[in-house]
Amino acid sequence: MRALENLKILDFTTLVPGPFATMMLADMGAEVLRVESPTRPDMVRGMPPLADGTSSAHAVLNRNKRSIALDLKKPEAVDIARQLVMEYDIVIEQFRPGVMARLGLDYATLAAINPRLIYCSVTGYGQTGPYRDRAGHDNNYLSISGLNGYSGRSGERTPIMGMPVADIAGGSLHAVVGILAAVNQRHISGEGQHIDISMTDAMFSLNALFGSGYLAAGIEPKPSSTNLNGGSFYDYYATSDGRFLSVGSLEPQFFMALCKTLAIEDMLPVVAAGGADSQTLLRERIAAVIATKTLAEWQVIFQQQDACVEPVLTFAEACAFQEAAGREMIIELQTGDGGTQRQIAGAVKLSKSPAVAGAIGGPMGEHSRDVLTALGLSDEAIAALYSSGAVA
Repeated sequence: MRALENLKILDFTTLVPGPFATMMLADMGAEVLRVESPTRPDMVRGMPPLADGTSSAHAVLNRNKRSIALDLKKPEAVDIARQLVMEYDIVIEQFRPGVMARLGLDYATLAAINPRLIYCSVTGYGQTGPYRDRAGHDNNYLSISGLNGYSGRSGERTPIMGMPVADIAGGSLHAVVGILAAVNQRHISGEGQHIDISMTDAMFSLNALFGSGYLAAGIEPKPSSTNLNGGSFYDYYATSDGRFLSVGSLEPQFFMALCKTLAIEDMLPVVAAGGADSQTLLRERIAAVIATKTLAEWQVIFQQQDACVEPVLTFAEACAFQEAAGREMIIELQTGDGGTQRQIAGAVKLSKSPAVAGAIGGPMGEHSRDVLTALGLSDEAIAALYSSGAVA
């Protein structure tokens, strides 16, 4: 038995936030049916392409899901979606506020059909507020939430992240939490509800560690002002071969181990005494020592030390690293042509109902006919829907 096999989700989302969320839910057993537009295909289907022209990103984000292609600008397609809501009683959508209402698929309309409906809307700025109709992207959400304002070192440009933090940590993960909370509430009350996920709200909430000081005492976080953003020796240091070590030895026992390993124990009383220049001097000493050996040499040395020092790996190296292998974070799935494809596994490890990644994300509308047949439509009715372009 899988943890979420009693949940059926109708997924209207594209790109990353919604698909990553429903991938997690599908891995844990939820039945997810993607509703895709045949006239405006998901952009992820085209990036990054493999040799056969398919998208490896799409194959991961949409694994374990079925797909029906509906042109929601046609009334017949909207009617199909409304019928599906009687069976798929969780909806997740990612349009700007008002779009689903114009289509006749908003929460109020669908909840009148099925009062048990759980309806999750994921947007950049939420369903209310002055920015509700504004377009945005990941770096915009990080910026106006205040997080970018103190990320990085003083006087330097805010760093660009290698993955969409706000989309996934903000949109995807908060959507999963909201949906599962609403499912539990439905067990209690028998009723569904609307979940409003703003990726900017989610990023603003992640200021809890350092933003709390400003709200409580007026202490505003700024670049190079905290232990985690360049205000201490917590940093990345270049090795002799141009690679980097991550040094995170903040706690006293780890800091002592670091200083002993680098033979800079004389810095212990300097740092203990504090002072404006102590961290700068410490960084310089650490940098000078680390620059004397290669990354591989330091890996051997720190493998024997409990000091919170690890290599900065390329993604290829991370895939081959012992931690990813030991945690079974790379899986191999069957493709439609009988081959296999390696993918990144889910990170939630359940002891009694482990996640299962079965089928990779397939072609648009792959299951359209099967879904329509299950709704009880005749062959003639299905043919008419295909002929009109309502279904593809």
